[in-house]
Amino acid sequence: MPERTIDFGKYGAQGIRGYEALARQLDALADFIATPVTTRRGLMARLHYLTRTPRARAAAHDAGLTVTDRTLKAWLAGTRRPTKRNLARIDNAYRAVRRRNVARYLLARLNRAGRGTRVEIHPLNQSGVRPSHQRVVEFRTLNVRRWEALVAAWSTGDDRALDDAWIEQIVDLGSQWGQYEYVTNIGFAA
Repeated sequence: MPERTIDFGKYGAQGIRGYEALARQLDALADFIATPVTTRRGLMARLHYLTRTPRARAAAHDAGLTVTDRTLKAWLAGTRRPTKRNLARIDNAYRAVRRRNVARYLLARLNRAGRGTRVEIHPLNQSGVRPSHQRVVEFRTLNVRRWEALVAAWSTGDDRALDDAWIEQIVDLGSQWGQYEYVTNIGFAA
C-alpha cells in the first residue's frame, strides 16, 4: 500500500490536495452569497444572515465575529463601515455559520439513504513532467456511501480531519489510491 506523497511537484506535476478539491465542491453545493462582502449588498446580506436570530448571533460570535451590538447596529444602519479586517471576519463568520447550517441537509443529500454519491476524480496534471518520470494515472469514479466524516470535517473547517477522511475514502481505489491524493478536480452532483 502506498504512503502519502511527501514531495509533490518535484518533477513538475501540478494539482491540489484531494480534500481541498472536495471542500471546493462542497462549498459550491452550500450555495454561498455570490455578491462580494466589499459591496453594500453583499455586506448587508451577510450581516442579516448572521444577526437574524439569537442563535445565529451566537454562532457568528463563536465563528470569530466579536463586535458589540452597537457596532453591528451601526453597520446595519449604514452609519459606519467595517474595516477591511472586520470585512474579512464577517465573511469568514458567514461561511462558517453557513457551513454548519447546511451540513445536516447536505449530508442527507449526499448519502441518499445509503446509496451514496458518485464522485469523479480527475487526476493530477503531468503536462510539465518529463515522459520518463510520468506515471499512468486516469480518470476514476468512486461511489462514496458514507459522507459523515467528510461533511463533519468540512463543516467545522478542520482541514486535517477532512484530509484523513478523504484518504480513508480513496483507499477503496485499491493499491493505486496514492495517485489520487493530488488531483486537478473532483466533481459530484447531489
